[in-house]
Amino acid sequence: MAIEETGANAGAARAVEAAGTYATRRYPVAPGYRLNVRSGPGTNYDIVDVLPYGARVPVNCQKPGEWVTGPYGTSNLWDNIANGQFVSDAYVNTGSDGYVAGRCT
Repeated sequence: MAIEETGANAGAARAVEAAGTYATRRYPVAPGYRLNVRSGPGTNYDIVDVLPYGARVPVNCQKPGEWVTGPYGTSNLWDNIANGQFVSDAYVNTGSDGYVAGRCT
């Protein structure tokens, strides 16, 4: 995949392309929440971590699951933030009510 950049960012873009990796966008968790991280897409899954206030998370892929109501509405989308770690999209400010990443397989 080619990156087209000019000016000051051109060197950094070429370095990233050469390395074959790209920076993952991180999304903010709703302010004032310590968010439970679950082992799957629902509140019936085990809590594997708790995110601190002010956390920002990557969204590697998304998966439908349990419906949850949070500060960003009601959603059944769950965001995979690491291997075996999911958070409800209703608590993550992705700027969208739909998918912002591919579906988890």
